[in-house]
Amino acid sequence: MGNRPIGMFDSGVGGLTVYKEVKKTFPNEQIIYIGDTKRFPYGSKTKENIIKASKRCVEFLISKNVKEIIIACGTATSRAIDTLKVTYDTPITGIIEPTVEYIKRMNYKNVGVIATRGTIESNSWKINLDSKISNINVYNQECPLLAPMAEEGWIKNEVAKLTIKEYLKNFENIKLDALILGCTHYPLFEDIIKEYLPNVEIINTGKVIAKQMEQSREKIKENITKDDKFFITDTQCNFEAVAKKILGKDIKIEGIDVG
Repeated sequence: MGNRPIGMFDSGVGGLTVYKEVKKTFPNEQIIYIGDTKRFPYGSKTKENIIKASKRCVEFLISKNVKEIIIACGTATSRAIDTLKVTYDTPITGIIEPTVEYIKRMNYKNVGVIATRGTIESNSWKINLDSKISNINVYNQECPLLAPMAEEGWIKNEVAKLTIKEYLKNFENIKLDALILGCTHYPLFEDIIKEYLPNVEIINTGKVIAKQMEQSREKIKENITKDDKFFITDTQCNFEAVAKKILGKDIKIEGIDVG
């Protein structure tokens, strides 16, 4: 399995926050990334349609001979991962399970979750946290505007600040130990979020996944000569410009049709 690529997908550009952390930890791995921009945002879709979209992405990645797949999307993790795991033989990891294990190790008891409407409606974070950690208090907050704003590159302007302030006001009277960024677009707003919650650990799930991978597998020592590949399903979007902000460099992007 060693020299085969890692597959990764998200509804758009947000999953690059996971890509960035995994690549930092495993620089010698080739990663194949899909941003399903044609069907963005997943957060407003039905569970059935999210599963269909996720299957299309997984099947494309499997056709590229990936050795494992990371669901770099909170909504797809919450809605589709159980179905994907029983449908395909390729190992599949989402953002929820590694984060729950981290919170358990840290012994946190008051945890906030901000995510898309679809993720919050699924209640997946609370269900998973409750199943692994006794006496934990989970406070959910849907933030449906943040992912579309991230896709537009509105990550540091006054609109972003006012929107985040409005979403976080429900946490003002709660002494949180940690706040989970339950959508992979949300690390793009991490600096603003820290302004409003300065004494709370802000959990970037990409960092948690990269750390878990580092602890559970050997790193490839030799340099991979193949470049990472980035695919999007609709080229009429702002993916390239926002990707440059996230990664600090230009990347080559190819358009694909996954059904």
